[in-house]
Amino acid sequence: MTRPLILHPDRLFPSDPDQRAIARRLYTEVADLPIISPHGHTDPSWFAGNAPFGNAAELLLHPDHYVFRMLYSQGVSLDALGIRNPEADPRESWRIFAQNYHLFRGTPSRMWMDWVFAEAFGIDVQFAAATSDLYYDRITEALATDAFRPRALFDRFGIEVIATTESPLDTLDHHAAIRAANDSGEWSGRVITAYRPDPVVDPDFEGFRDNLARFSDLSGEDAYSYAGYLAAHRGRRAFFAEMGATSTDHGHPTAATADLSDAEAEALFARVTGGAVSAADAELFRAHMLTVMAGMSLDDGLVMQIHPGAFRNHNRWLFEHYGRDKGADIPTSTDYVHALRPLLGKYGNEAALTIILFTLDETSYARELAPLAGHYPVLKLGPAWWFHDSPEGMRRFRNQMTETAGFYNSVGFNDDTRAFLSIPARHDVARRIDCGFLAQLVAEHRMEEWEAAEIAADLSYNLAKAAYRL
Repeated sequence: MTRPLILHPDRLFPSDPDQRAIARRLYTEVADLPIISPHGHTDPSWFAGNAPFGNAAELLLHPDHYVFRMLYSQGVSLDALGIRNPEADPRESWRIFAQNYHLFRGTPSRMWMDWVFAEAFGIDVQFAAATSDLYYDRITEALATDAFRPRALFDRFGIEVIATTESPLDTLDHHAAIRAANDSGEWSGRVITAYRPDPVVDPDFEGFRDNLARFSDLSGEDAYSYAGYLAAHRGRRAFFAEMGATSTDHGHPTAATADLSDAEAEALFARVTGGAVSAADAELFRAHMLTVMAGMSLDDGLVMQIHPGAFRNHNRWLFEHYGRDKGADIPTSTDYVHALRPLLGKYGNEAALTIILFTLDETSYARELAPLAGHYPVLKLGPAWWFHDSPEGMRRFRNQMTETAGFYNSVGFNDDTRAFLSIPARHDVARRIDCGFLAQLVAEHRMEEWEAAEIAADLSYNLAKAAYRL
């Protein structure tokens, strides 16, 4: 039995009829604004080469850890899904996804996927075991056409700019190819990079010492000496900025910062680049480098993003067999008030510096993050992120942050995804939720509707563009 796939025009709006009517009007004003995607993990090679995507599983299943972590939690083999398994039949992997699509009821993944199916591919029956082959064939056939090549989809989705994320060890060849296409008039899409130094900042990152050798080669500096190491960062940051970067990104286990003297830092650097590294030294080095990176951002103008609070690769067996970013990162409790004080003591009053804070610990919203951002000129709050990039997560964020930090100490929305086709779906969800939140304030006579309309546009477009200096 097949059922129709319908995207209700009032989805995610308040159930109260008066608020719903206001939300509709606000949403009409922002629904078609361009997409600013200032932080994410799409593959720049897609836009550089503009080759067609291969098939439905390759595009919609394999890059999306939201999807396969749910399937894995129910005992589905990642090998069967084709994750790092080139022997898997993509049609069979897709059938497994279809047979288990009911697992996603009530999740944001279901909303994003349904949007992609209905809006991007024009499918009007629900995804299920009975329609698996129909979906696979319809999507895969569409992907072979010019209209579904990466650049065409970028333009169709109304993306004004998208930032990918690369490490200092990346040569940025794909970004150079994109720039060449821009310069020649072949394509006008704006794809920029962001500087993610974790592989050469985190002593616990796999291959850390070997990464420093590559870092030395690319930078022309001796990254095994502390002075050369800092110079290597400055040089690579400058190169990233030349290639369009406006931001850095730091994915540390905690938000700990430290402000060491030069002598203390040199001694610590010698320890973390030597033999076995203690957990305390690894944490102290990451903490010190966040403060160092803030100082470099003050010098070169790159916006600094801190994404703390994930216990990376919690499932050791999965990491050893399938690698990083396979759905086994788990949120932890995160302190900000004490952790950030060394960095804020040095740079917190620098209005020329922007540091965007994210969290996976919602208990810190009203207690720590909103008061910090509501005081320090340097701080802005990133949107509800990762596990909280969801309707209820977004509502909790607005409810707990706004009264203390206001709207303008936040930076709007970013999608932070590898799943390219979900980008417009995610922005649509955020815009609908924000319009619903604002509609309640209007209905309660806490602001005028014209004010809410201005805020809706700022949250959807203006704040991200300004915060990331785009």
